[in-house]
Amino acid sequence: MAQLPVRNLSGEQVDTIDVSDAVFGVAINQPLMHQAVTRILADQRSGTHRAKTRGEVSGGGAKPYRQKGTGRARQGSRRSPVFVGGGSAFPPLPRSYSVSMPKKMRRQATRSALSSRLADEAILVVSTLQPDEPKTKAMVAALDTLEVEGKVLLVDEQIAEETSRAARNIPGVDMTPANTVNIVDLLNHDKIVVTVAGIRRLEERLLPDGNV
Repeated sequence: MAQLPVRNLSGEQVDTIDVSDAVFGVAINQPLMHQAVTRILADQRSGTHRAKTRGEVSGGGAKPYRQKGTGRARQGSRRSPVFVGGGSAFPPLPRSYSVSMPKKMRRQATRSALSSRLADEAILVVSTLQPDEPKTKAMVAALDTLEVEGKVLLVDEQIAEETSRAARNIPGVDMTPANTVNIVDLLNHDKIVVTVAGIRRLEERLLPDGNV
């Protein structure tokens, strides 16, 4: 098991924590991670785009010109896709972009992402995410003390109201409970600040069957 330092919001190390190799020390599987990210991004597409076919655009009740003798190709309607204002030949239509992926593969991809971020030293464990007072300046000061920059993801077992009030107005800072964190969240942030309770909830959720 890997051992990580636990800090408080003042930057002081107050403890250490052992994390499971079955969640934070697995082999990094790039193709599997890519498949999981593609699935989530595809599921986020609304699929409501729509364009009209030649049978749906207005106009076109008569032939645009006579059949023979003009030297041009014969045409039967100005609603044809070859005319300006005509319908689309193969228009986009409402559809679902969802991609299926077995649960075991999704969980393994998340374990791979956690292992990758830990190897990159992008995971910082803290004792709590609740500042002394629920104000933006208090959370900004805490993040500065912890030396986290760029896009930051705050993860806790449950995001407390005090944490939300202190961090919701900070640009580049996002929050999510450990139950709902996904691989896109993990890979899309420069630093992941997670509480001890958040670590334990992630392990409980992601441990493979038969592992402790």
